[in-house]
Amino acid sequence: MISIKTFDQAADLQNPRRVLKYVLVFCTSGSTTISVDENEFILTQNSVITITSGQIHYFKDIQNATGFVLEFTYNFFCKDDTDMELIFHNGLFCHFAMNEMILVDNSQIIIKQLKEISKELTETPYQYLISIHSRIELILIEINRTKINRGDEIYKPDALFLHFLETVLKNFEKNLSVNEIAALIGTTEAKLNELSKLHTNKTAQNVVFGLIISEAKRLFNYEKLSVKEVAYALGFNDPFYFSNFFKKHTNISPKSYKEKVPHL
Repeated sequence: MISIKTFDQAADLQNPRRVLKYVLVFCTSGSTTISVDENEFILTQNSVITITSGQIHYFKDIQNATGFVLEFTYNFFCKDDTDMELIFHNGLFCHFAMNEMILVDNSQIIIKQLKEISKELTETPYQYLISIHSRIELILIEINRTKINRGDEIYKPDALFLHFLETVLKNFEKNLSVNEIAALIGTTEAKLNELSKLHTNKTAQNVVFGLIISEAKRLFNYEKLSVKEVAYALGFNDPFYFSNFFKKHTNISPKSYKEKVPHL
């Protein structure tokens, strides 16, 4: 549900991994390179990066840095629409591979909260999970303030749109239509198209296609699955149809993509 560890406790972070949790990495000293999906970022002192549930990530030269790794599940943090909107506010934990290294303005505020979260998890005092939830809120607010102070445009996500994205991610193998997804979350296809246009300038169907392609790349990169296995994992009954779908959206065949993937 939730965990926190220091860099020197995070031996598993030196190998590619993916977890169905939201991961916040804060560097307190030194520097380390972190790979997230197909991109690399240099994390330096007082900087933070947020990693969305399901993204492949690992660290290089983590011994040259100190810091904290905070992980929590969607269900732990998102108790209502306000929580859901905060976790994705200003692009934090974004589902569209928009990770960024953020040098925070008031690092001591974040470090204090991370230490308190660690203490709460160790001592488990009365209502400690409620306390931890509030402390994560404070950390996210502080990161958002840094982004606003540096002149970033404010991005306020819609909770229903985020619920749509989460539903896609949890149901890849079912290959649900937009209409079926809408029914699952109690809305309409028209409403999802409206929100998708607002947030991404794409149709809801094209948003789904983009998420499928991102997941396919992760399965090729991390799971080392065959084209047929990836097709079935993503709900395609016909691997040939999946191959055409992948090439249409990436301009490269799955086979060629697999051959270009570096050995992790």
